Amino acid sequence: MQAYSYTLNHSAEHVFSQAVKELYGDLVKPAVAHITETGFASDAKWSFNLSEEKLPEIEAKMAEIVSKALPIVKKEISCEDAEKLFKDNPYKLEWIKQFNEQQKTLTVYWTGDQYVDLCKGPHVSNTSEIKAFKLLSLSGVYWRGDSSNEQLTRVYGVAFSSQSELDKYLQLLEESKRRDHRKLGKELNLFVFSELVGSGLPLFTPKGAFLRSRLSEFSEELQRKAGFEQVWIPHLTKVDLYKVSGHWDKFGSELFLVSSQETSDQLVLKPMNCPHHAQIYASQIRSYKDLPIRYYETTTVYRDEKAGELSGLSRVRSITQDDAHIFCRMDQIESEFRNIMTMIKTLYNCLGLSFSARLSFRDQKRPEKYHGDDEIWCNAQGIIERVAQSLGLDYFISEGEAAFYGPKIDIMITDSLGRKWQCATQQLDFVQPKRFGLKYIDSDGTEKTPVMIHKALLGSIERFLSVYIEHTAGVLPSWLCYHQVAVIPISEEKHIEYANEVNVKLKENGIRTVLFDQAETVSNKIRKAQTEKYPYMIVLGDKEKESGTISLRLRTGEQIAGLSISQFIQKVKEIEQSKSHKIW
Repeated sequence: MQAYSYTLNHSAEHVFSQAVKELYGDLVKPAVAHITETGFASDAKWSFNLSEEKLPEIEAKMAEIVSKALPIVKKEISCEDAEKLFKDNPYKLEWIKQFNEQQKTLTVYWTGDQYVDLCKGPHVSNTSEIKAFKLLSLSGVYWRGDSSNEQLTRVYGVAFSSQSELDKYLQLLEESKRRDHRKLGKELNLFVFSELVGSGLPLFTPKGAFLRSRLSEFSEELQRKAGFEQVWIPHLTKVDLYKVSGHWDKFGSELFLVSSQETSDQLVLKPMNCPHHAQIYASQIRSYKDLPIRYYETTTVYRDEKAGELSGLSRVRSITQDDAHIFCRMDQIESEFRNIMTMIKTLYNCLGLSFSARLSFRDQKRPEKYHGDDEIWCNAQGIIERVAQSLGLDYFISEGEAAFYGPKIDIMITDSLGRKWQCATQQLDFVQPKRFGLKYIDSDGTEKTPVMIHKALLGSIERFLSVYIEHTAGVLPSWLCYHQVAVIPISEEKHIEYANEVNVKLKENGIRTVLFDQAETVSNKIRKAQTEKYPYMIVLGDKEKESGTISLRLRTGEQIAGLSISQFIQKVKEIEQSKSHKIW
């Protein structure tokens, strides 16, 4: 990944807004800026239909502003003066009113004496420090992300401190477009969406269902070996369950509500599984000797995500989790975390993924966002960091990323393009066991409250697939491929009989094959198999038929002639058994 500067991108957004103001005046009303980990975005109300053809014109004006080396200066301002300054902009007036109600100090930034905007900063000292920038795309969004508000236009851009960095970023962007899981999912026939089913509700084809099943099976296999027991819970629950757990207060607006024709109970589609698993634990009297108790379940949860935030498999409304919950004593926490990390390392090593650990702690400036007192949180965060240190994890601390009930170790995958994604997680929870009144009888006969650990190896399987498909560019390891082998006869007349024999023998040995018996040239068949990313292509002609061997072509282009069928079967089975991300 290229070096990224928040300050530089923030400043570039101001230059963009100034350029728009100079070009189009009151025809555009700036609403809000977003500075992300990958660039900047600006939401505004345009009185005409902005098209991407206009972006070069705006870039030219931005370059003109940059060349003037205009100073960017911060000033505090009263709400009254701010209202006068932005009297013609309803979006800025709404922000000013909100800041006034919250008794926050208002600041503005002037670019020279020509442009001013509400902003907390920071910014570069003058516009000439913005060496390279690019406007990338635009989209429609709702004001403040609320679909009941009016629609605005968002323009995306990025800035770097040198042209070479920008060029490298644009190359990376092109490669990421080539690897886009939505594009590859369609090309490889893995999943589809239907307007009749609804947004954010993916439908998996046989190929896609096989892929997600194999990943789930591997996760479950690792969990069973690590002492986890499978449970099952329904997809519906009374609202009361989440009111006790605390999820209703935090996430009530994200839940799908369900009405019953038989009872007056308010039901919801479950958005998470931990409260249900807690009820299984609570169904019996537990002893300290019973702990740890480990439950796992691969199941789907449902969250009413905003339509504008849905994106392929990355953000969906039906989320399948390889979820698990551990109920243990305080003295068992570290060993349980070690157990989880062993599974995570095994899984990601097999998939050829490297990762670091994010210690997700609470935002100390906003304690009201979290349940539990200071002592509990300090204790929990101390345990988390000690565990990370004792395990020798490559970790960093991120305040404000904790769950409302406790700190986490989030596993951050680094993909082949250098991008980081959060997938696996292990979360410490002192809050829910207390809220549900969970107990165990300790060795001294007293009742104690267990600790709860939330764990997922893949996390959201849909989201993991979006990351993994892009990481591999759809070139999956053999054990995850719906079809492993394309059997290709050179001549449909002369070699089809031998090709059938080879195909049958492979199938009998559990190898997933397709016989390419169409009346096409060999080169076309190979090209088709490569496009569909088959790991292996077996090409059969006169020489192979006479010797009873096969000619193997790997999708990497490597070719191996004179291989016996039994040798090939043994090798593929070894790879399948080891779950290697290599194919030979």
